[in-house]
Amino acid sequence: MSWPVVSLARAHALLTAPGSPFEIEEVTIRGVPTRVWKHAPPTLREAFVAARAAHGPKTFLVYEDERTTYEGFARAAIVVAHALRQAGVVKGDRVAIAMRNLPEWPVAFYGALLAGAIATPLNAWWTAGELVYGLEDSGARVLIADGERFERLRGRLSSCGALERVWVARASGDLGKPSAARFEDLVGPVDGWAALPEQALPDVPLQPEDDATIFYTSGTTGNSKGALGTHRNATCILGTGAFSVLRNCLRRGDPLPQPDPNAPQKAALLSVPFFHVTGCHAVLNGTLHTGGKLVLMHHWDPERAMQLIERERVTSAGGVPTIAWQIIEHPARPKYDLSSLESMAYGGAPAAPELVRRIREVFPTSAPGIGWGMSETSSTFTGHSAEDYVHRPDSSGPALPVCDMKVVAPDGSTLPAGEVGELWVRGPNVVRGYWNKPEATAATFVDGWLRTGDLARLDDEGFVFIVDRMKDMIIRGGENIYCIEVEDALYRHPAVMDAALIGLPHHSLGEEPAAVVALKPGAQATEAELRAHVAGLLAAFKVPVRIVFQPGTLPRNANGKIMKKDLKALFQ
Repeated sequence: MSWPVVSLARAHALLTAPGSPFEIEEVTIRGVPTRVWKHAPPTLREAFVAARAAHGPKTFLVYEDERTTYEGFARAAIVVAHALRQAGVVKGDRVAIAMRNLPEWPVAFYGALLAGAIATPLNAWWTAGELVYGLEDSGARVLIADGERFERLRGRLSSCGALERVWVARASGDLGKPSAARFEDLVGPVDGWAALPEQALPDVPLQPEDDATIFYTSGTTGNSKGALGTHRNATCILGTGAFSVLRNCLRRGDPLPQPDPNAPQKAALLSVPFFHVTGCHAVLNGTLHTGGKLVLMHHWDPERAMQLIERERVTSAGGVPTIAWQIIEHPARPKYDLSSLESMAYGGAPAAPELVRRIREVFPTSAPGIGWGMSETSSTFTGHSAEDYVHRPDSSGPALPVCDMKVVAPDGSTLPAGEVGELWVRGPNVVRGYWNKPEATAATFVDGWLRTGDLARLDDEGFVFIVDRMKDMIIRGGENIYCIEVEDALYRHPAVMDAALIGLPHHSLGEEPAAVVALKPGAQATEAELRAHVAGLLAAFKVPVRIVFQPGTLPRNANGKIMKKDLKALFQ
C-alpha cells in the first residue's frame, strides 16, 4: 500500500469539519484573528469539572503504593483552593509550586487555578538561589513545596518579600516557621482524599484569556523568563493526542475507531517533570481530559519504569528520547512484560532517526512519536507519529490545524519550502508574553507570531525539520542549558580568564555540556575543582561533563565572539 492514502490537508479537513469534535472557529485574541478548537473547554476549571463528572471512580494518580481516584483528586484540589482563598489569595495572585513528581503536585496546581491564581511551577532541580529568583520574580504570595525543596529554601525564604504563606508536603522534621504549615494538615494522606468532605468550587469567574500559568524558561541573558500562559493556551492542547491517532488512521486509509466505553483504562507513565510544560500540559492535563491513569515516577530509573509499565499495564511512555533509548537498551528489558505499550512518544531534545527503527523493532505494537514545542507554545505545537514518523524520521511533524508555521529570512521575508531560516509560529497555544519582561516580550512576540530562535525548513506538505538553534542553548535529555549561564558561573571562579560552553552529541541524552577554559596567567585549577564550583552555583544537569584547558585566550572572530565551532575538535 502506498503512503499516504489521504493527504495531510484532506485529513485535517475531514477531522475539523463542522459538527466534528475537532471543529474549528475563528476568534480574536489580543487583536489577532486566531483559529481555535470550537468545542475545547474554555478554561482548565471546566476541564477539571468535566473530568470529575465523567471519570470520578476511576483511578487517576498512582505513586508507588499510593493511589487516588478522579473524585479523590478533585476533592483535595477544591480543599486547597478554599484554603488559598481563606489565606487571602485573589484572582491573578501567583502560587508557586516547588516539588518533584508527587500526587500533591497536581492537587496544588489545580487548587491554585480553581482559586483564580496563576499557578507558577518552579524547577525542582534548581538550587536555592535559582528557586529564590523564581519566587521573587513571580512575586508569589504562596509557596507549596515538598520537604526537600523546603529544606533547600529554609534559610532564604525571608528574602522573598511577597511570600506570605508556605505549605510543605512530606516534611520530615520541624518546619520551624510560623508561616509554614504541613500540606497534610489540609488534605490528609493521598489514600484518604476520596473521603474528604465534598465542597462547592470557589466562586471565581474565569475566562479563556485569563492568565493561568507561569512556566520558567531560560533566556540567553542567563536569567530565567516566565512564560505567561492563559487558560486557552492550556486547553487547546487537550485532545491533541487523540487527534493524531485519528489523523494516522485517515492517512493509512483505515476507518476511524469508535469510542468503546468498556475498553480498559489507558495509562500513562509520567517520567518527565510536572514542572515542564510537557509534564503538565501534555501529560497531566492530557490524561485528565481523556480519563486515563497517570503513573508517577519520583525520579527516572529505567528498570523501575519497566516494573511500573508491567504492574500498571502502562499504554504510553516516553517524554524525551533519553527515556526511550534507556528502556530499549536496558539489559533487564526481557525480564518484563511491556506488551501493554501502545505508544512511545517524546520531544524536547534532538532524536536520532535510528530511534524510530529501534522502537518499531523492539515494540512492534507501539507507535513511535515525536513532537516539537516550547514553554512559549504550552508544549505541543507539532505532532508526528506512526507511519508519518517512519517515513520522515528526521522531521518533527506538521503543525496542529489551529496553528501556523513559517520560515523567515534575516530580512523578514517568508522563505519557500525547502529553504532554511528562523521558525516563526502562531496559534491559540502561544503564550501572551514573558512575566514582567516587556522588552523580551516585544522582541520575541511580533504581530501574533512567536520568533522561536530555531533554524528550520518546511517541506511541501508542511512538515517541519529543525535544522539548528539560533539561540545559544544545549538540550540535555529535555532540559534546557543556556551556555551563557554556565559560562558566567565559570567566570566567577578566580582562576578563570576565558570560558565557552558547547554541546557534545550524546547517544541517548541528545547533548551534554562541555566547557573549554583558559586560566589566568599563573593561576591553577583542576577540572574537578571547576566542576565542583559550577555545581555549587547551578543545578546538577548544567555542570559540564568535561572541561578542557586551552592556553591563552579562546579563538574569536572579528566581532570578538568566541568561535565555538572551532572548539569541538578539542573533544574528538
